[in-house]
Amino acid sequence: MGLLALTATGVCSMLGASINVVPFMIQRNVPGIGPYVLPAFAFAAIPALFAALAYGILASAMPRAGGSYIYASRGLNPYLGFVASFSQWFGLSIVIGVIAYVTVPFIRDVTLSLGWEEISNGLEVGWIRVTIALSLIWTFVAVNVRGVKSYERILLPMMFLMFALGGIVIVAGLLYDSTDFLTGLQEKTGRTFEPITNIHFDWRIFLSAAALLFSSFIGFDSIAQAGGEAKNPTKTLPRAILLAIVGVGLFYFLFASAVYHIVPWSFVAEEAMVKDISAPGLLSYVLPSGLGIAILAGAAIALINDLPAMLLSVSRLMFAWAKDGIFPKSIAKVHQKNNTPHIALFVAGTMASIGVLGSHYAGDFFLGIDIMVTSMMVNFLLMCITLVAITKVNPALANQISVLKNRTLQLWIGWLGIFTLAAFLGIHTFKDLTAQTTAWYFHSTPIWLIVMGIASIIFGVNWNRLKKKNAQLKELFLKLPEE
Repeated sequence: MGLLALTATGVCSMLGASINVVPFMIQRNVPGIGPYVLPAFAFAAIPALFAALAYGILASAMPRAGGSYIYASRGLNPYLGFVASFSQWFGLSIVIGVIAYVTVPFIRDVTLSLGWEEISNGLEVGWIRVTIALSLIWTFVAVNVRGVKSYERILLPMMFLMFALGGIVIVAGLLYDSTDFLTGLQEKTGRTFEPITNIHFDWRIFLSAAALLFSSFIGFDSIAQAGGEAKNPTKTLPRAILLAIVGVGLFYFLFASAVYHIVPWSFVAEEAMVKDISAPGLLSYVLPSGLGIAILAGAAIALINDLPAMLLSVSRLMFAWAKDGIFPKSIAKVHQKNNTPHIALFVAGTMASIGVLGSHYAGDFFLGIDIMVTSMMVNFLLMCITLVAITKVNPALANQISVLKNRTLQLWIGWLGIFTLAAFLGIHTFKDLTAQTTAWYFHSTPIWLIVMGIASIIFGVNWNRLKKKNAQLKELFLKLPEE
């Protein structure tokens, strides 16, 4: 894959539910955030940027499939490398299922807007929604199995279309304001609404929202997982990572700003408390029906486009574990014709399917997002720690860094990333543990800890097995795997 395909992998992993749902449903998940969603969004970008820089620097020295696993296992510690990447794999696998499940209501709304009421009603049926979500996952498993060319032919056109349709929202933000929205609301529904102008600012609420909105910037790491399939990876991987996070971050902010410029935040907060809402649904009160359908289609495409990129990411992590002997060797098998890790992709599809079923029975997709945020914060934190520690742990690989070579600058990036990510992780964990839920398993933290316990057992068993075969195992893990 070249620079464009790698950047598209990151972009398509980042855009989706994060842009169309999370900035608005956060009014329910973090009550009281009110008009401070955009500042919280911008604040959430700070640790994400440090993490992206750490990824880019490490990618220039270790351009291999498996990304975060390779970076931490070679630059910090094999156990921590596995735990970091297992955390990432688990979080992303579940969220693939969440995204597939959330996509169906967007398709339903498109069919309803087109007047296809029978189809729309059918998509409300639980088993049909689950079946469609599972079909989406396994379709893109098949696309990935067919190879990189097939993957690119699907991903790139959808990415450009997604940006074009999403751009309608940004332009609408320049043409309409809250007055137009309130007029449209009354004309279409007969409902009047009096916006709230002021709300008390609370740092605890603000930081909780920022910790959750951090999920919007997760996805650029999928670029690193494809290191084994990149052209000129020492240069293209860091560039693609930075292009993805800067480009998507800017698009996110313009998109969310446009929606909140048109729709009063107090209306968003009120609606979020009683039903699931999204950007297209909010803007339907003010935009012409044709543009509304286009935005709905763009949202559905954005969500669908998450799936092939994220499946590629999690499958390459498993492939890297298997190559190192930490996972069953069969998972590292490569398709004879397509040269893709087909067994790893099938396992990724199975885990994502569990995410679909979990979303359906839990009744709240934010549980899956919470699990992903915890997992990825831990992963990004360990990447920043790796950047700080690599010169002592593995000076040979540290000397291979070809991006931002100044060690003082690297240390600033690493330590600032550690500080901000640890703070965000603490805030997010506290919010999760103190949340009121009907059962303990609706808290993401204990689920994550159970998964980490399983990861530790898997690593311990396989590490001891490998150690019996190779007394120089630690030295072996200071070298990059063969390409």
